[in-house]
Amino acid sequence: MKVKVINRVAEDYTRERKTDVVKVFKNPDPVIHPFERAREFTRALNATKLDKVFAKPFARALAGHRDAVSCLARSRTRLVDIASGSCDGELRIWDLATGSCQWSTAAHNGFVRGVAWAPDGDSLWTCGDDRLVKYWQREPDLETGGSIEPDLTIVGQHAFLGLDVHWKEQLVATCGVDVQIWDPQRSEPVHTLAWGSDSVMSVKFNAIERHVLASTGSDRSVVLHDMRTATPIRKVVLHKRSNKVAWNPMEAFNFVVANEDHNLYTFDMRRLDSALCVHTDHVSAVLDVDFAPTGREFISGSYDRTVRIWRYNEGRSREVYHGKRMQRIWSVLFSGDAKW
Repeated sequence: MKVKVINRVAEDYTRERKTDVVKVFKNPDPVIHPFERAREFTRALNATKLDKVFAKPFARALAGHRDAVSCLARSRTRLVDIASGSCDGELRIWDLATGSCQWSTAAHNGFVRGVAWAPDGDSLWTCGDDRLVKYWQREPDLETGGSIEPDLTIVGQHAFLGLDVHWKEQLVATCGVDVQIWDPQRSEPVHTLAWGSDSVMSVKFNAIERHVLASTGSDRSVVLHDMRTATPIRKVVLHKRSNKVAWNPMEAFNFVVANEDHNLYTFDMRRLDSALCVHTDHVSAVLDVDFAPTGREFISGSYDRTVRIWRYNEGRSREVYHGKRMQRIWSVLFSGDAKW
């Protein structure tokens, strides 16, 4: 009789079918589960990481350059047009909607150090190590058999490290030994702006106060210039060299500098004694920075092979992009609609 009772109890815990669900008894007593909160936190963190892994933010690769891309610029009138210059002197215009190259030419001998679109959106300016500043039309000249040739070439005395174009007038600012303002109608610079720096690394016009421009120098300085007086107006010196500067397109007085000390600094040009915000997340020198057209976010590229997106008033980045094939990030850019 005892054997039969044992078999009957065993039958109660066996499943008749594979699809039957066995009831599991759980004791919710917190004394038995002292690590429940930590376990739930780990599960939530892993779920968030998986959402990031499967987000697939990478959209398209604009392939075609035979050497590293050294500079980028977006059109001021067309949302889908960007221009890129490479280390072998090639200049290309891309269509972001299709990912195709619309236009290419051998622009310079050596690096293309700077590229910027003219206010009309149909032409652009470039500069390089060959001491030349060139003006290009988007459409080829039919009189030369359709070949792509510069409409204007300006010869400088020293190699250029960057340039930017005025937002309304046909004025070009170049940097190298100093900051020079060029008028296409003249062969000599209209203004030469300098403040004790051996070389100027970058220059950028303000999109709102269009007569104001900022430059970064090799002496760890960030200098503000005013073209109306043709003199530098303010100067701030940081602990390490700043590589690039970007103005906030919605707040005329604020700008961000990308520094060699792994950080980005937001300054108010009216109070340069301290930074409004210090953005810390990169682990190597920050090489480039660019604001979104909305003015609420900016993007940075670093020597640590990562691209980060920041909110303009936060000290930590909200997104970081990196991949196995990514190398040093020399130039970054937001699209005209702030989507890419």
